[in-house]
Order: sequence, then structure tokens, then C-alpha cells
Amino acid sequence: MSAMRFQRTATYDAAPAEVFAMLSDPAWRAAVGAAQGVTSQKVTVTPEGDGCRIVIDELQNTAGLPAIAKKIAGETTRAVVTEVWSSPTSGTVEIVAPGKPTKMVGTTRLVADGDRTQQVTELECTVKVPLISGKLEQLMVDNINAGRTVEETVGAAWLKGER
Repeated sequence: MSAMRFQRTATYDAAPAEVFAMLSDPAWRAAVGAAQGVTSQKVTVTPEGDGCRIVIDELQNTAGLPAIAKKIAGETTRAVVTEVWSSPTSGTVEIVAPGKPTKMVGTTRLVADGDRTQQVTELECTVKVPLISGKLEQLMVDNINAGRTVEETVGAAWLKGER
């Protein structure tokens, strides 16, 4: 089985330091979770060196997923997102669903672009379910992409002072 790749670039109208401050703010993470409709969420941000460790443990509703995915995930699924920022511009990302045969790992970085910042996220998605792993990986990538769209929308408003 090979992993499916995911790449997304979000552009924010702010300097990298402002974007990092937003990304590491538990209140922003809670706002994103609310906008995504998560059932419950716990956000922990721990400073580490020049960066931080962000752990988001949430329960997500699986309504709208295809029957094959719901058979594996259930009516709700737990997702644990761990971002380890080694600096304010570079970090790793891991997304797991405890007890499920799925995992996404990769990197995220903030790149200055004039008076804007690009957040570039690259992940590899793996699902260890024979015969249907490719379809489930595509579904996971699609869901992550939809979630990132919500993050960008909430982030743009947040950076404009809408909280």
C-alpha cells in the first residue's frame, strides 16, 4: 500500500509572527472546531524551545460519510492532531484516529510573501484496509481539505479582529 499525498497552501494577510500567534492560540483552535462542527474538543498548547506543541483531541460526527467509511469510523470518530513547531515558521503534523487504521503525517511551514504569509502543509495519508485503502485515503484527503478551507476562513476573520 502506498500513501496518498495532500498539499495545501493557505495565504493570510499578516506577517508570519502574527499567523504563528494565531495558530498557537487555543481560542483560535476552539473557533475553528466550532466552525467545523466538532462534537467536542480539547486543545493543549505547550511551549517548546522557540516553538510549541499543539495537541487537538476532538470528537467528530461522521454524518455524510459514505457507508463504507462509517462502517470503519462509526457514528463519531476521535481525531488527535499533533503539531510540533520547532520554530515559529516550521513544524510537523500528525493526525491519528486512535484505534482506527488511519494516519496522516507531514510538515507545515510559514513562508513570508511580502506583507502576507503562506502556510504550506504537506501530508501523507495512509489507511491500512485491504482493497479499499485508496478510496478511504481519498476520502480522508477530501475531509482534511474541507477542514483546511474552514481554517482559512476562520483565520482570515481572526486576523482582521473578528473573534
